Amino acid sequence: MSTENTQKVAVITGASQGIGAGLVEGYRKLGYGVVAVSRTIAASADPDIVTVQGDIADAGTAERVTRAALDRFGRIDTLVNNAGIFIAKPFTDYTADDFAQVTAINVGGFFHLTQRVLPHLLAVGGGHIVSITTALVDQADKNVPSVLASLTKGGINSATKSLAIEYASRGVRVNAVAPGIIKTPMHPVEYHETYAGLHPVGRMGETSDIVGAVLYLESAPFVTGEILHVDGGQNAGH
Repeated sequence: MSTENTQKVAVITGASQGIGAGLVEGYRKLGYGVVAVSRTIAASADPDIVTVQGDIADAGTAERVTRAALDRFGRIDTLVNNAGIFIAKPFTDYTADDFAQVTAINVGGFFHLTQRVLPHLLAVGGGHIVSITTALVDQADKNVPSVLASLTKGGINSATKSLAIEYASRGVRVNAVAPGIIKTPMHPVEYHETYAGLHPVGRMGETSDIVGAVLYLESAPFVTGEILHVDGGQNAGH
């Protein structure tokens, strides 16, 4: 049997920078082939990384991503729904465009790609879906008004549990990681001290904290339906 048919394959969205780029590196170190998805991602020199440019809010992107994985590797074993958008505003300041954009990316992207990939996980006898949400879903913070994050990412937390139960007997595990505020290009350096103070441990998280959590879940066959908080203590209280 060829390597192409036995090598495990992960699809990772939001893969061009920050947590997503760290996840690509982490899965490659495990020996996985990777399909890396982002609106702006460049081609990779690594033959075991296939890049797909596209907006995950578009259902057509999910079809192209799935096809790219099957054309190059012949299978899909893991989907990491990492791409998302976060807009922090007082509730009444949100615009119709804010609502449309956040729901299209956070909910639509999760729905389209997860629905498209799931049959291929079943085809290889099981697999893993893990989504990146936010600790704010479970512990709102008056300093970070973010109803649209709670509305959309909270829905993904609930969907994670629902899918985990629906597919538990069919070999597909479904989990989520709920981060605190992570040092990524999304957060300007001048705000890092303020953001650090929002965490009981007194610092922001690192990309490696989230990558490590996802890879733990990847290696944990008895864990499904779990929302793993990697948030410097935010979920415990303030």
